[in-house]
Amino acid sequence: MGVRVAVAGASGYAGGELLRLISAHPDLELGAVTAGTNAGAAVTDVHPHLAGLTDRTFDELDPDRLTAADLVFLALPHDESAALAAALPASQAIIDLSASFRLDDRADWEKFYKGLHNGRWVYGLPELPGARQRIRSATRVAAPGCHATAAILALAPLLTSGMAEPGDVVIVSASGTSGAGRAPAQSLLASEVMGSVAAYQVGGVHRHTPEMEQALGEASGIRPVISFTPMLAPMPRGILATCTARLATAGGPPVSPRQALVSAYADEPFIHVLPEGRWPGTGATTGSNAVHLQAAADAHAGRAVVIAALDNLVKGAAGQAVQIANLMLGLPETAGLTAHGVAP
Repeated sequence: MGVRVAVAGASGYAGGELLRLISAHPDLELGAVTAGTNAGAAVTDVHPHLAGLTDRTFDELDPDRLTAADLVFLALPHDESAALAAALPASQAIIDLSASFRLDDRADWEKFYKGLHNGRWVYGLPELPGARQRIRSATRVAAPGCHATAAILALAPLLTSGMAEPGDVVIVSASGTSGAGRAPAQSLLASEVMGSVAAYQVGGVHRHTPEMEQALGEASGIRPVISFTPMLAPMPRGILATCTARLATAGGPPVSPRQALVSAYADEPFIHVLPEGRWPGTGATTGSNAVHLQAAADAHAGRAVVIAALDNLVKGAAGQAVQIANLMLGLPETAGLTAHGVAP
C-alpha cells in the first residue's frame, strides 16, 4: 500500500497528466478521482490513453470524498480551487495547481484576478534557494504556473548573482494549446491555431507577470520589472521562453550567463544546461519533468539571453506537483518522474 492521494479536477489536461504520473508512481496509491461535468463518466472515456484505469470512473466533486487521502491535488480553476480548499480540513495536505494561493500581495491579486484574495501558501518551485525546506515543512503548497516556471528558472541565477539588472527584463514565451485548458474555445480550434503563431494578453496584463516578479524578487532581494509577452504556438504541449536582461557589468561579466546557470543547477536532477551551441526545443522535453536551458551574452546589445524549454503539462503543472508531493511526503524527489523526453 502506498501513500493515498486524491485528484480533484481530474478530467482536465493537468488532471489527466496527474493520473498518468500517479498510476506509474512507485509510492503513491490513487484514491478519489473527482470531476465536475464529467462526474459518472469512465476515466478512459475522457482520457483514452490511460488504459490501466479502465475500472475507474470520475466521482462527483465532493470534499468528503477527498478527506480519506493523505494528500489532495487540486487541478481546478482558481475560484473553484479556493472554495474547495476552504471546505477541506485545516490539517489536510494539499497541492494546488491553480493561481489561488501563489500571490502574496493583495493589490497584485486584485489587478490580475477577479474575486477575493485568498492569501498565500508556500510557493512550490523546488529549485529556488531555500524552497525545498519550506516545501518539506508545509501542508499546503501552491504549484507555480507554466510560463512562470520557465522564466523564473531561466533568470534566477542571473538576478541572484547580480549579473543582470532587475529593472530591464523582457520575456517572450510561447506555449502549446493545452496551456489554455480543456474548455472549448474558437481561438483554440485546430483550424484557427495550426500554421499560425499569435501573441495574446500583450502589455503587461498576463497573470503570470506578478508571479514571476514576486518569485525572482524574493530570490534576489530586488523585485524586477518584467515585460512579458505570451504567445500561442501550434502544438499541443510545450513552453519555449526567451528571456533577456541587461547585463549589469560594463564590458561583459566575469562569468558568462551560461556559467551562472551551470553553477546554480549543477546538482539539480531535472534542470539541464545544454552543451555550448545547442539551444532548447520543446520537443526534447515532451513527457518529461525536465527543463532545458541555454544562455549567451549578447555583447552588441549588452544583454544576457536565456532560453528555457519545458513540457507545460509536466514540469509546468502535474510533474511539478508530483515533485512537490514527493518532498512533502518524505519520498525521493525524483520518484515517479523522468528527465527524459519522448521522441520523435
